[in-house]
Amino acid sequence: MRPAGASEMMAKLKILEFPDPRLRTRASPVDVVDDELRALIGDMFETMYDAPGIGLAATQVDVHKRLLVADVSPDKSEPHVLINPEIIEKDGVTVTDEGCLSVPGYYEEVERAEHIRVRFLDRNGEAQEMEAEGLLAVCIQHEMDHLEGKLFVDYLSETKRQRIRKKLVKERRHAPVAMTPGSYLRARLASRAHRSQRWSGRAASPSRSSPNPTGPRAVARN
Repeated sequence: MRPAGASEMMAKLKILEFPDPRLRTRASPVDVVDDELRALIGDMFETMYDAPGIGLAATQVDVHKRLLVADVSPDKSEPHVLINPEIIEKDGVTVTDEGCLSVPGYYEEVERAEHIRVRFLDRNGEAQEMEAEGLLAVCIQHEMDHLEGKLFVDYLSETKRQRIRKKLVKERRHAPVAMTPGSYLRARLASRAHRSQRWSGRAASPSRSSPNPTGPRAVARN
């Protein structure tokens, strides 16, 4: 389950960046939930938190299995592990500014379901169902796109997508050292109609909405 060449001691994994063709690989279902998979899950959390981020799909670390991790809490206290996730219900519409660890430095508005119900296996291989709304729902949908070989830039026009592609390729070509992943899913903490509200419906607080608030438009990094 680990990327080729990974050691048992490895904690922080390399994140693939657009337009790497490996990001277009459709992930295969996980057949067995074992200690090796749980070790990968631990490495993915370490990588996600270090980025910093609130979600990461196995595809992004070049492991093409249907696995994602997420934690949208401000204090990293609510980790979620979804193996073989499947959305069985969704409703509502929300528009958020999304970014991606695999597309560093770029953010665009994406429309997604505001509320979802998802079926999955947990880290012990037990079947579970959960409801998610707001930021967590957006995060899960974003990560599930990765498992299908899809990126948030695919929601953009071809012209805008190619412009981002060319800029990233140019930046890497002139970078003296490997680029850092940067921010992952940068989502507003409210929809267009409720920009001043947190996903939970409580008033936004810059100190809680992001570890690195950006002035009046505080965002959550993931």
